Amino acid sequence: MSLLHLLKGHSKDLGGGMLVKRMLPAAAQRSVGPFVFFDHFGPATVHPQDKHDVRPHPHIGLATVTYLFEGAILHRDSLGYEQLIEPGAINLMSAGKGIVHSERRPAHLRDETYVNHGLQLWLALPLELEESEPSFHHTPASAIPEWRGDGVMLRVLMGQAMGLASSVKTFSPTLYLDLALEAGASWTWSEPVQELAVYALDAAVLVQGERVEPGQMAVVDTRQPLHIESAPQAIQAARLVLIGGQALEMPRQMWWNFVSSRKKRIVQAAQDWQAQRMGQIAGESEWIELPEPGPKA
Repeated sequence: MSLLHLLKGHSKDLGGGMLVKRMLPAAAQRSVGPFVFFDHFGPATVHPQDKHDVRPHPHIGLATVTYLFEGAILHRDSLGYEQLIEPGAINLMSAGKGIVHSERRPAHLRDETYVNHGLQLWLALPLELEESEPSFHHTPASAIPEWRGDGVMLRVLMGQAMGLASSVKTFSPTLYLDLALEAGASWTWSEPVQELAVYALDAAVLVQGERVEPGQMAVVDTRQPLHIESAPQAIQAARLVLIGGQALEMPRQMWWNFVSSRKKRIVQAAQDWQAQRMGQIAGESEWIELPEPGPKA
């Protein structure tokens, strides 16, 4: 078999009926490059009465990367940033030593029915940046470079590919690509990357000759060129996401919304959140309680 792992993920209810497909972390694959978390949400029809808002919650030791295919989300954080996230843009928030943010339905959609569909990924920050100052960066869709070939469209969200380089900030060698294949099309890529995975978003494809169903992630052997093609007899286009980059220097501890190389740091973050010492978002009065049981030192 030419794939290292074929991950099937699992469904996770974030509350209020908001379901996501969680691919990372997995028992067989805790991370791919710097990516330690991969959630695919939607496509989900959001009605005015639905309660899909994500109330204020904290992070440490990671950077969140939010990318939409449809819909809109309003990001607000304890640094004072308020940003409308729309399809095709990259929203990058580095938590460092600690940040609080919320992700809510924008005001202009409060009384509308619409579709939300996207991805939220987490990058583990390099060891030397785990306790860095938090920061926020937004890159609009118009600034994301695109490459087109025969039946292929590629957006370079982070890193470099096909002679194009994204301006989105990275903290270590990182690859994040949005790939669209027309029915019958194929794409081969041979640029060096230490770790790499392919997620089939909405249609089956062949990765290194192996069939990958929608909602599955193929972790590939990077010692050979990557070859992706639409499935035999495919009649629809396929959308895929590629993630990868330099492997982590060491495994990370993860509990709830916290990532760190040290278990004690996660325990401290939980205590800080419980005492509401991690910052406030102007205009927000709600917050998500710590899950039980708490982290173990």
